[in-house]
Amino acid sequence: MNRVLNGMLVLLALVLLVGCSSSRHHGMMGSAKGEAYWQKGQQDMEGLINRTVKDPDKAKQVNAIVGEIVNELKTSREQERSYHRDLYTLNASYTAPPEEFSKILDEASAQRMKTSAKVLDLRFKMKDLMTVEEWKALSDRMLSYSSRYRHGSEGAKTGY
Repeated sequence: MNRVLNGMLVLLALVLLVGCSSSRHHGMMGSAKGEAYWQKGQQDMEGLINRTVKDPDKAKQVNAIVGEIVNELKTSREQERSYHRDLYTLNASYTAPPEEFSKILDEASAQRMKTSAKVLDLRFKMKDLMTVEEWKALSDRMLSYSSRYRHGSEGAKTGY
């Protein structure tokens, strides 16, 4: 159970790292700015990996997996926006039945589950490339790094 919790914390830290990689991410609607936002998160993650994983070939493989995670998260974010647009459009219809809302919400939920499963699978591939020590060091660095972007928090939590 503790292992699952640790894994989920690392996954959450990764998502926070990518999602909060820029203190100016709010309101970034343009694709150029949005792409820069994702690139910054991926570059930050690459730096953490390169400082943690001792074998350069393995570091390259881990970075490639992080790239896959970032791409999955980008795709998921756009899909989520599409579902929201569909809901806004449907909401404008006075006669829209509840079933149409439920259909969109069910599709969005299923897509989130699919994305979560894929990211989790990639997380385990990434972990399998690393030693226990590297995984712990990377997890600690990610947690410390992501705490910089938590608004109003007391800082990084220590221990798992």
